[in-house]
Amino acid sequence: MKDRWLQHEWEPTAKAATWSWLAFYGLFLVYAARDKSGFLLIDNVNLVVHEGGHLLFGWFGYWIGIWGGTILQWMVPALLSAYFFAQRKPTAFAFCLFFFFENFLYTATYMADARAMQLPLVSAGGGDYIEHDWNTIFSGLRVLQYDARIAGVIRTCGWAGMLSTATWIGFHGLRSQVQAAELAHENEVR
Repeated sequence: MKDRWLQHEWEPTAKAATWSWLAFYGLFLVYAARDKSGFLLIDNVNLVVHEGGHLLFGWFGYWIGIWGGTILQWMVPALLSAYFFAQRKPTAFAFCLFFFFENFLYTATYMADARAMQLPLVSAGGGDYIEHDWNTIFSGLRVLQYDARIAGVIRTCGWAGMLSTATWIGFHGLRSQVQAAELAHENEVR
């Protein structure tokens, strides 16, 4: 037996909203593709959440604290997208899911720097010593020499997820328009 929330249809999306969101995602994807720094404007928000993850998860020990930045950075949009999925709110779900996958680009940039350690680092804890999360993680896992390859996989997943999400909201909007036209036709026939 299906869960009750799975039986409900998604909220319809108006034609203007569909096109507006598709334009937004399209422009963002172009912006992200043209960026050479690896740090997009939205990554300022991601950085704050990332650093908060170190503070939050640091209570549970050193290793979970190191992983905590990325865990919270990915968990916040993932949980928000799950909430909006359960509520059947397509544009909010797509927005959160899109930026969940955008976080992969930011993480991949940080991962790819694990050996070189050239990126400027920040720390919520302050102090003179700032640890490079992915250098520590990859060294501990004994995969530091594969930092660029792992980052490439993560980056590819991020792009695939963003493109898939934008495509999904487009199809959802089209489906909403078809259903609205069918309902209007049924009402005319009556």
